[in-house]
Amino acid sequence: VQLQASGGGLVQPGGSLRLSCAASMNIDSINFMGWYRQASGKQRELVALVSNMGSTEYADSVKGRFTISKDNAKNTVYLQMNSLKPEDTAIYYCNAYLRGNYWGQGTLVTVSS
Repeated sequence: VQLQASGGGLVQPGGSLRLSCAASMNIDSINFMGWYRQASGKQRELVALVSNMGSTEYADSVKGRFTISKDNAKNTVYLQMNSLKPEDTAIYYCNAYLRGNYWGQGTLVTVSS
């Protein structure tokens, strides 16, 4: 599975961004797709994931602010990020789990005034 992430950038606190992750295969066949992030000096952590059945899971730190969704026709998963905080600054990685983990290249999100 090849994953192409996009949508990162610089945004002010309180702003919004939408990340996209395009997969090279039918995402209906992928057990889980999700987003992880890694801030400078910290370990990579789960942000949100969605199953092939549509169930979702979020890190406590983003609940109520971030929404993960998928468009099966476009083989793309999205992460809508609202009310961004400086502590959301990180490299965001798209992930797919199908008999193993696959990773996209990462996209940098910087939240700063």
